[in-house]
Amino acid sequence: MREVVIVEAVRSPIGRRGGELSTMHSVDLLAAVQGALIERSGIDPAEVGQVVGGCVSQVGMQAFNVTRTAWLTAGLPISVAGTTIDSQCGSSQQATNFATSLVASGVVDVAVACGVEVMSRVPMGSSMGEGVGKAVPKSYFSRYQWTSQFQGAELIAQKWGIFRDDLDAFGLESQRRAAAAWSEGRYDQQIVEIDAPDLGEDGKPTGSTHHVSRDGGLRETTLEGLAGLKAVVPPGDAVIGAEGGRHTAGTSSQISDGAAAVLVMTPEKAAELGLRPRARIVDTCLVGSDPVLMLTGPIDATQHLLARTGLEMSDIAVTEINEAFASVVLSWQLELGADPATVNPNGGAIALGHPLGGTGAILTTKALHELERIDGEHALVTMCCGGGLGTGTILQRL
Repeated sequence: MREVVIVEAVRSPIGRRGGELSTMHSVDLLAAVQGALIERSGIDPAEVGQVVGGCVSQVGMQAFNVTRTAWLTAGLPISVAGTTIDSQCGSSQQATNFATSLVASGVVDVAVACGVEVMSRVPMGSSMGEGVGKAVPKSYFSRYQWTSQFQGAELIAQKWGIFRDDLDAFGLESQRRAAAAWSEGRYDQQIVEIDAPDLGEDGKPTGSTHHVSRDGGLRETTLEGLAGLKAVVPPGDAVIGAEGGRHTAGTSSQISDGAAAVLVMTPEKAAELGLRPRARIVDTCLVGSDPVLMLTGPIDATQHLLARTGLEMSDIAVTEINEAFASVVLSWQLELGADPATVNPNGGAIALGHPLGGTGAILTTKALHELERIDGEHALVTMCCGGGLGTGTILQRL
């Protein structure tokens, strides 16, 4: 297998639901990020062998292979093929892993991985529409209890003894770190600024735009404010029980809009093109995990990668783990013994948002830039995914 390196990684700002990027067509948002990736790297786009993108709700404006449509909309070469995949929340991380495999196996020398989700306009669950059959048949229930992601997060909190105060403290710290990162300019180099259309009262473009250059989800937060929020799972829930849930909107990921893209190739191709490799992709994985707890995949993915690579958590300078819910990260930290200071050092999805199919590539972009900022060597990117999956990628800065 051939070595694979990252040459460039960029992301859009992450917009709030109904906020900064909510007027964007998903194709236009992803096209802007794909185009910026090519421009910043300086590569001739015709050198790209394939584009692999992630998107969860592949319906409406995110249907019809949004990855390919975006590439063409960006004015990039028609000869470059594109594929869109769904691994639930881990879609664009798995897209990055697939792009890595294409290069490592010799199918292509250069690949682009990317992902997008505009949840403001294509809400979560849109692809499970009426009249086209249920996504999960009754036969499934004879094998596994059906739980929502909210219930899975609460079951994790119960199993690992994580209480409301722990979750609230984590939510506050995510906001604090994200605010500090922006105030110190840590995100400046990775952001693709977007000119989003303004819409009139009729929902049609007015011809004017507004400039989006910053993540929109950050909120002034206090422990007192978090303590006053209602739990997302009410008391008496059939799965959780009489006490109800421990998570609130302040300790759960935000519904968001965003996109990101990563350029990978062999080091030999980078040398031929005069491009600088910035990190080596050490290993990747997609693992199955308990579909009832659903969100413990990062534990299994991390253990799998550490066993394969011979690395230990103490070797990992930066971890980007998706803050789908606070209990996901806290249970992972308890199992892996990770140093909290190295985990989501610039805030995570609780503060910044989680645009489903875009998040994996966003986390990879964040991890690469943070490794460079702190002069660290190894980074881990991992995510939980609906249905009981865990994605994992280890990077080594060059």
